[in-house]
Amino acid sequence: MLADSDTRWKWGALTARRLVPDHHQLTGHLLRGRATPTARQLGEVGVDADRLTEVTCARFLAELERERYDVVVLALVGGAVQAVLHGARALWPVPSERPVLVTGYVGVVYEKLADGLLLRHGADLVLANSRHDAERFRAVYEGVGADAGAVTETALPFLGGAPYEPTGGGAPTVVFAVQPSVPDGRADRAYLLERAAGHARLHPGRQVLVKLRSRPGEHTTHLEEQPYQRLAERIPGGLPSNCRLVYGNMGEILDGTDLLVTVSSTAALESLHRSIPTAVLTDLGIREALGNHHFLGSGCLASWDQLDAGLIPRADPRWLAAQGVRPAARAPATRLDGVPAPAAAVAPGGADAYAAARAKVAALLAAPELPAPAPYYTLTTAPGYLPGILARQRLAPDGTPLPGADRAPEEGSRLRRRLRGHLREAARGAYRHGVQRVAPVIRRLGEL
Repeated sequence: MLADSDTRWKWGALTARRLVPDHHQLTGHLLRGRATPTARQLGEVGVDADRLTEVTCARFLAELERERYDVVVLALVGGAVQAVLHGARALWPVPSERPVLVTGYVGVVYEKLADGLLLRHGADLVLANSRHDAERFRAVYEGVGADAGAVTETALPFLGGAPYEPTGGGAPTVVFAVQPSVPDGRADRAYLLERAAGHARLHPGRQVLVKLRSRPGEHTTHLEEQPYQRLAERIPGGLPSNCRLVYGNMGEILDGTDLLVTVSSTAALESLHRSIPTAVLTDLGIREALGNHHFLGSGCLASWDQLDAGLIPRADPRWLAAQGVRPAARAPATRLDGVPAPAAAVAPGGADAYAAARAKVAALLAAPELPAPAPYYTLTTAPGYLPGILARQRLAPDGTPLPGADRAPEEGSRLRRRLRGHLREAARGAYRHGVQRVAPVIRRLGEL
């Protein structure tokens, strides 16, 4: 499995376990880049591999050629997936014994639908997290005349956990699940944090937790120019005593959650799967740039004003079913203040969401040979786009590594390897500093 961030590592590792549940050897690779997760981030995700290494794209391709892998899950951004697919085509240009190539999306797909999908075309399986996504994915591929047979409906692999039980006598817990890049502006992020703090002041009997994705200096799937930790330091008087910033595994946080609040995080789907009351904020509008438009029809859209007044959103069961969310039976509904709330029916638990994907993988593994990977993008269909995509991963237009790109990381003395590691971390630190400190200043100066 190859991943390029903490969230994609979580999706990729859990997907691999679901696709081949009886296979006990999971080899993990982290693609070297700006979002390469730290040991702390990997520990927080809570998914282990039998072996874990950090590689470049070229080194990963060299290992694919050298090692015998049955299934390879590509948990990467679209451009990196495309690079690996073209690299695999260069390794196996004719029908051959090769690994089954699987890719997909970590969560809600609300932007760059066509771009991201076409960059993933060429994998043997392109996993869709719901019936809704599967229909959209096929429409994109068929719309350009590409084979849509790889699209396979599944569900998010990390949906699970115990069904929600209302707080019994303890302080209700409201969790605001923040996102690294939604919204991206300082004023909007400060507003949301202040509203969470205001909710805590208005309801002193509740615990309000601001669930953070990363510590300052760490990166996730998206860049975070305005970390909430720094914004919290600027709140006059600080956060109230019943409001605090927290880290940790999202599943464990949800174990004690009575209301999940977010702008458009995939955590909303995890919460809804467990029948936890879930609010998708409308304070900043319902906009494609925020991703909350994905929740139209869900019954979860609400503002902080409405939540302050006691609203507890109830999800629409038809919307949940279309999104691949299958809640277990929920406990009797109550408001956070203990007042009974109207009950809402939920879709019953469904069949194994990965059965079709496992059947496809098994059939491919049983074949004596697999055809060469055939991405839609080629030097014929996208001659002005594809070379740049491949060059970012140091691959030539034909998918072969550029000179020097596949140099083994273990080459050289121990001192040289250690020095190279320190230089790499320093470069990442400089990049993060530029994103989180320098870029916002330049942007504000440009607005003067």
